Amino acid sequence: MTSPSVAGQAGQSLADRAYQAISERLVTLGIRPGEPVNDERIAAELGFGRTPVREALKRLETERLIVAYPRRGTFATEVQIADLGHISEVRQQLEPLAAALAAERATERDRAGLGELLTRLENESHATADGGADLIRLDMAVHRALYATTYNPYLQDTLIRYDNLATRIWCLFIDRLPGLAGHVREHGPLLRAVIDGDPQKAAALAAGHVEGFETAIRGII
Repeated sequence: MTSPSVAGQAGQSLADRAYQAISERLVTLGIRPGEPVNDERIAAELGFGRTPVREALKRLETERLIVAYPRRGTFATEVQIADLGHISEVRQQLEPLAAALAAERATERDRAGLGELLTRLENESHATADGGADLIRLDMAVHRALYATTYNPYLQDTLIRYDNLATRIWCLFIDRLPGLAGHVREHGPLLRAVIDGDPQKAAALAAGHVEGFETAIRGII
């Protein structure tokens, strides 16, 4: 098997790169809910042509991160807290599955890459600079690496979509949520279980992580 991270970088199109850049802005609320999304301005800011940006925006609309209205324009979707339960229902089923598959299917190269992420967690999860944005990006990187290690592109795409929506809710309430670093550090034992090839433990830890996220959000709304 080819390492998913290497394969992904090698095969990225301009539209893929535009999608990743815009998606991160939307998820981390660099583009706020309800804010207009102008393809020409974003293309200029990112240094891409309008065509890859428009392709990326079409994809983001299917993922419920933006919405286009005829004659009004395109906007970042509002964050609906009522969606938390629906998102969690999906993640509670699929996150443990992904963790177990990653533990079963990880190659030596994957395990090395996950080990590097584990080291980053240990070194960076005590920092809270940039309002926690670096920790959120690290959290997203861990999730993406685990999803890629399932070697199931359909499961990977589905989980990225729902993790984006969940992270967006997290970012909306980040100032009111205690223990951001602790939440991110929870990935340490999960990564270790995957590296050690223990699917049952990995699945249990992933399930607990999703449940803890929903409990934390519901505790402040």
